[in-house]
Amino acid sequence: MMVTIWVIVGMLAGATGIAIGHFALREARAAVEEFTRAASRQAAEGAKADLRAIRDVAVCRYDALEEMTGRLSFSVAMINGLGDGIVLTSINGRSETRTYVRPVRGGRGVQPLSPEEEHAVRAARLGLGPEVTPGAPPATHAAGAVT
Repeated sequence: MMVTIWVIVGMLAGATGIAIGHFALREARAAVEEFTRAASRQAAEGAKADLRAIRDVAVCRYDALEEMTGRLSFSVAMINGLGDGIVLTSINGRSETRTYVRPVRGGRGVQPLSPEEEHAVRAARLGLGPEVTPGAPPATHAAGAVT
């Protein structure tokens, strides 16, 4: 009997979480669409601010390989007011370093992005500051510099 109650409570809590997540996602998408429309409108009206200029930058440092510690690998997102830009990634190993550049259009990678690259793009779009920590929820950071 007690197990059945806990199963029902768990199912209700899960369904509530899914509903809240769906609502938050819908609101976030609406906000992005609204911003994109406003930015496009400003660009069409000849606004003084150049929306094509890089304005949001975020760096996500991490340990990409088990053999290398010290967060020497990084992804840098450089995004303009329209959500377009690039993500520059450097994967550092003991004997070599590999560097990649991937384009971003409308806040999304044209090519599939790694979780760290996604994190850097999201942080740049949210204006969280120059350096962010992967896996840390953006909502817990204060505006400005993020550690």
